[in-house]
Amino acid sequence: MIHIFRKGTDDRLPTLVLFHGTGGNEKDLLPLAELLAPGASVLGIRGNVLENGMPRYFRRLAEGIFDEEDLIFRTHEVKQFLDEAAAKYGFDSGNLVAVGYSNGANIAGSLLFHYGSIFRSAVLLHPMVPLRGVNLPSLKDVAVFIGAGTNDPIIRTEETGELESLLQGAGAEVTMHWGNQGHRLSSAEAESARDWLKQQSDFRQV
Repeated sequence: MIHIFRKGTDDRLPTLVLFHGTGGNEKDLLPLAELLAPGASVLGIRGNVLENGMPRYFRRLAEGIFDEEDLIFRTHEVKQFLDEAAAKYGFDSGNLVAVGYSNGANIAGSLLFHYGSIFRSAVLLHPMVPLRGVNLPSLKDVAVFIGAGTNDPIIRTEETGELESLLQGAGAEVTMHWGNQGHRLSSAEAESARDWLKQQSDFRQV
């Protein structure tokens, strides 16, 4: 997968794995990563699917309707790439933090739904429920930050609440941040995610 890896200055910090939104690329969330965890190593991954020339992590059938078969396939594809990247770059595959926006938040959520504690923490910005009718693995050691918009034109507040309940039902510790910036990532949302991340155990030790 097309990607960028930047070695951090503090090896005690987890590696941030960045998942862009539709039409983005592996560099889109680098400024956000610098805000969230200065000094951390960063792996930005570009989605392998193109929709009208725009990179995504999996296909969709229409707005808000996922191609579930492709989503599952791409989820396993990303997991395999993460294992390969850890071996190549020497970071700890057991000490990762996901940072995803929109389509990127959905693939990160699917990775949690399939692989449980693949991430120690996850910052999911404007996510949807990736899959329904599946038994989630234990997420009791995973902390999740969800950034959502009360007036998001793409994601209903009920769907955000459903995702929160599913994650909590699997044992995850979920923190919600609600804003009124629609589907856009706001500075207040990013700063709230930064403050939340600072309170996680992997960052308090530094």
